[in-house]
Amino acid sequence: MSTSLWPAGVSFNNGVLHISGISAQTLAKDFATPAFFIDEDDFRARAMGWNKALNQSFGSNAGNVYYAAKAFISVEVARWIAACGIGIDVCTGGELAVALAGGIDPQKIEVHGNNKSVSEIERAVAAGVGTIVMDSLFEIERVAAAARKLGKRQRVLLRLTPGIEAHTHESIATAHEDVKFGFSIASGAAWNAILEVRKYPELELRGFHSHIGSQILNMDSFEIAADRLIGLLAKFRDEFSAQLPELDLGGGYGIAYLPGDVELEASEVLPALYSQVKNACERAKLDIPKVSIEPGRAIVGPTMFTLYEVGTVKDVTLESGKVRRYISVDGGMSDNIRPSLYGAKYTTSLANRSSSAPLVDSRLVGKHCETGDIVIRDIELPSDIAPGDLLAVPATGAYGRSMASNYNHIPRPPVIAVKDGKARVILRRESEADLLNLDI
Repeated sequence: MSTSLWPAGVSFNNGVLHISGISAQTLAKDFATPAFFIDEDDFRARAMGWNKALNQSFGSNAGNVYYAAKAFISVEVARWIAACGIGIDVCTGGELAVALAGGIDPQKIEVHGNNKSVSEIERAVAAGVGTIVMDSLFEIERVAAAARKLGKRQRVLLRLTPGIEAHTHESIATAHEDVKFGFSIASGAAWNAILEVRKYPELELRGFHSHIGSQILNMDSFEIAADRLIGLLAKFRDEFSAQLPELDLGGGYGIAYLPGDVELEASEVLPALYSQVKNACERAKLDIPKVSIEPGRAIVGPTMFTLYEVGTVKDVTLESGKVRRYISVDGGMSDNIRPSLYGAKYTTSLANRSSSAPLVDSRLVGKHCETGDIVIRDIELPSDIAPGDLLAVPATGAYGRSMASNYNHIPRPPVIAVKDGKARVILRRESEADLLNLDI
């Protein structure tokens, strides 16, 4: 397991952060702050690493690596994905549009979501996407109607709920029974969905899908999910004398956010996953299906960091007599909602200089009109941090820019790709003119 927090191209020289040899001061001068910086080579290496590990572990039974677009997507990142030869998992018409604009082969696009609109479904079928993952009985009917209308036979998977309490935060656990996603195996809803799909000649049921949650750091839950889905594959075989050929076990592989954290690496995950699937298939006397996975955070999360500038520093004396230093930066919950949303924890480093000043109890906060606008709740930082200093927060590639908002009418930050000593904007900073242009 890896404990790296920073993109592969990041180094600290005399306390100054550099990425691909470019200093934090230069980045702030050229692109302003706050801003997201992504290591293009690191992203590509991670994407190809997951693909290589899947193929080495499963061989002829390897399906697709579908990059989870919800983690972060842009047209340029979609081009990288296409160049890496992997697929993409999209959840909305907007994500589908970006994937297609980036040149991803429609056959390598998987369409997800628990409430796809009729127009989104029709656009996906018309584009020729490889797979649609269906999430409700209404959707089965809608996908069949779209395929019939367009004269196609659409390949589909059924998203199933295996009834697992994954070890993660409630907001990102998705495989227990009381959630909006999928068809429950335990209640019989999954079997009823299978029977419903078989009524429509326009639908080709290829197999099952499961996603147990996000930021999961052990393989136990994946083993249980695989075992329960393969059990249903066996029931299908026994009932219809045919085996469904595909299984998508989703993503959710955890990464490191704090010093000492570990991440699940592809070279560890895929051999373990293969062993779990192989053993379950042997018990069920099934051939191993083609297995696909959906890493998103695990690819993009560690390849990006956010650079902020300190605006104010304030000491607050608590009732206990303890003094806490509040360090305010020029971003906050509008570019990283995860700490406010479900208590996600991050670390930060002074990026523009070294400091030997004593450490003090600090809280890193944003500029929004919310008490809960906290980037890092508790951290020890040098006592000489002052306005104008730069702070870098690692591991913000997943969900930082994707979940960014215009709260308090703050324009969303840019994303800058760095490669071979050069930095370029791939997603520009919004302007106040952009915000005003929405007004009628």
